[in-house]
Amino acid sequence: MYSESDLAAAVEAGAITPEAAEAFRNHIAASRSAPAVDEEHFRLLTGFNDIFVAIAAGLILVAIGWIGAYIGGHIFNVEREGPVEIGATIATGGFCVAVTSWLLAEYFTRQRRMALPSILLLIGFAGGVFTVIGGIFGANMPWLAEQLGISFDNELGMKQLAGGIAIIVGVVTATATWLHWRRFMVPITVAVGAMALVTVAVGAIMAFVPGSEDWLNAIVLAAGLLVFAFAMRWDMSDLDRRTRRSDVAFWLHLAAAPLIAHPVFHMLGIFDHQVSAGMAAVVLGLYVVFGFIALAVDRRALLVSSLVYVLYAMYALFEMTGAVELSAALTGLVIGSALLTLSAFWQPMRRGVVGLLGGLRESLPPTAQPALA
Repeated sequence: MYSESDLAAAVEAGAITPEAAEAFRNHIAASRSAPAVDEEHFRLLTGFNDIFVAIAAGLILVAIGWIGAYIGGHIFNVEREGPVEIGATIATGGFCVAVTSWLLAEYFTRQRRMALPSILLLIGFAGGVFTVIGGIFGANMPWLAEQLGISFDNELGMKQLAGGIAIIVGVVTATATWLHWRRFMVPITVAVGAMALVTVAVGAIMAFVPGSEDWLNAIVLAAGLLVFAFAMRWDMSDLDRRTRRSDVAFWLHLAAAPLIAHPVFHMLGIFDHQVSAGMAAVVLGLYVVFGFIALAVDRRALLVSSLVYVLYAMYALFEMTGAVELSAALTGLVIGSALLTLSAFWQPMRRGVVGLLGGLRESLPPTAQPALA
């Protein structure tokens, strides 16, 4: 399977002419009755060998982490079960996973460009770095508390110390993912780094701002909107979605969607009490708004992330009408039919939505495949 970025790379390398690439895009668009940009391409598999390699790499990373923790346990005498020994053991295992992930990526990502193994190895590297730094600080937390004059009975002081450690761990992890991006250019890397920074920001606010727990949903929503804006910046740099920048934007949208959808519906208290007809109408109305945004930016992540809330609201509505035994089936039928209809008529509906946005349409993906001159 070849992606738009592969096609662009082939043109850049001189393997095919720009005219041939454009003719190929037009042919695919005509055969599918949809411009290529609307397909929202991203590459997860280049073939079944991706799955084979991913399974093997996963087994190796688990084994290496286990062996590393075992060796670290004997070096630091983990049987004492103190925070220093346990933290050091965790850090040793994470270090082995991070190093192994990077070395494997040198071949399977940098040379072979295998999609699924690259994602797995990135997660292994970022998770390994996170574990190393977290383990080191966890091992030294009693010493740090003592140096700062914080007793374990001081709940606020220990909370702030933990928050400070979380900030350092998150920043180091985000920096490590940036280095990984510079070396391997795996599209999901930017989203992983963004989520690390979101975790840092939210953790810092929770630790150092009194009463911020009451505003957690609003804080997460604000973070989600920032990630969404960042995703749009990547999208706007490649409106035709022909380069790796579009793949980066896809993963950023996928990260932003739950950060936006879940806080909004939780602030409505949809799971806190019995859903009324009015609440169900609000949920459905929000889903329509999300659908409008999804059509405008030509990304479906928001619709997927908020789907569970719409299903729950629709289920409650059918129960209120007395269709208790068939409420689940009717919910699936209605929502499934609506989503299939949206998919089938995505292009004409999107043209209508983009047409309402006036000057903003120049900053959005095109609604038709550019014609070959």
